[in-house]
Amino acid sequence: MKISYFLWFFLAFVSAKHESYSGWKSYYVTPSSMDQIEILGQLTDSLDLDFLIYATIGREGLVLVKPEYQMTFEDAMEDVGISFSVHAEDVKSQLDKDDELMISRRKLNRKSSQGEMPYDDYQTLDVIYDYIDTIAEKYPNLVTLVTPANSFEGRPIKYLKISSSNFQNDNKSIVFLEAMIHPREWLTAPVATYSIHKLVENLTDSELLDKFDWIILPVVNPDGYVYTFERERFWRKTRSTDQHPSSDQCPGVDINRNFDFAWNTVGVSNSPCGESYAGGRPASEVETRVIRDILHDNLPRMVLYLSIHSYGSMILYSWGHDGSLSNYALPLQAIGVSMAEKISERSLPDFPSYVVGNAKLVVGYQMSGSSHDYAHSIGVPLAYTWELPGLSRGLMGFHLDPKYIKQVVEETWDGIVVGAKAARELFGK
Repeated sequence: MKISYFLWFFLAFVSAKHESYSGWKSYYVTPSSMDQIEILGQLTDSLDLDFLIYATIGREGLVLVKPEYQMTFEDAMEDVGISFSVHAEDVKSQLDKDDELMISRRKLNRKSSQGEMPYDDYQTLDVIYDYIDTIAEKYPNLVTLVTPANSFEGRPIKYLKISSSNFQNDNKSIVFLEAMIHPREWLTAPVATYSIHKLVENLTDSELLDKFDWIILPVVNPDGYVYTFERERFWRKTRSTDQHPSSDQCPGVDINRNFDFAWNTVGVSNSPCGESYAGGRPASEVETRVIRDILHDNLPRMVLYLSIHSYGSMILYSWGHDGSLSNYALPLQAIGVSMAEKISERSLPDFPSYVVGNAKLVVGYQMSGSSHDYAHSIGVPLAYTWELPGLSRGLMGFHLDPKYIKQVVEETWDGIVVGAKAARELFGK
């Protein structure tokens, strides 16, 4: 009887978990020209579209559309000739199926994760934090655990400083990698933890510690990450409620629109209910300030900043607010291509090839207040938003099948190594 009650309770919980997405649809969209990409960008604001994959010319994107906008969206696609099709008729139903599959997989692959980081499934915040805590404890001469602040809801924000010289050698170059600005992008945290693994537990290239110091922040937005597991799978903002009179009803700020560069000018929502709400002021979020302070504190030696996102197979650089090119556009493009080419050497045919370029010109959508634009504006020579690979056509779920996680982290690490070495060669001491 107790088992039956538990099963009933569990199924009721799963059924209620994604209620806010009931009636939503997801669509594939495939623009064929830059004009069509720009139209999609304009519709993003007016129809409150939520792109899980940005569309590029000839490459489909995946977009979530609320019930009240679906007819208008379909009419607009037909009017301008953008190819589209339905991916999921009801987003909530598909999310429920994804949850059931994830729970079944965890029962089959149950293992002790204390002090280890498995790459056969997406891990909770507790598992990730247990891993980085254990790494810091086991390797005190190499790793320093830093907890600069707590999130709005009181969770610690943790990052690791990895250095064979305790960050005291001024001749070393610094690489800063962070993940999970957008907490629904679950694939990004494994890239960060795998990078830690390759630098600390399984170092195969001594140059990476002899000539570099590393800063790795696996979960920028812990409140949002927990919320995506427990309540809303596609939550992309923080969970703050102090930015607007309506914040209690519509909490959170998009961290990647909250940095103090062209803040709140284009590609943002002025409504706290919008997915790209920029906040009440620049750097209003403690999570934003943690990244900002890391950048400033290490700026003299920082040669490479990587903001890991998911998904779309893109390596994007400044300037995203207007599509103009920075003075470092040539090395940004060249090193971006080198990273992408290295990944392609071992990438699976299931994954699209990486697109490298200016953020606005690639996705056709202006974005102000982004982290990579801010980092570049204060003097980091190479700053990228890195969209990891993902499957779309034929994939009826919403997160990349966990069987691909190990592949993604390994190929991405290969690209990171190429980028770090090239950055040091051009901009290191």
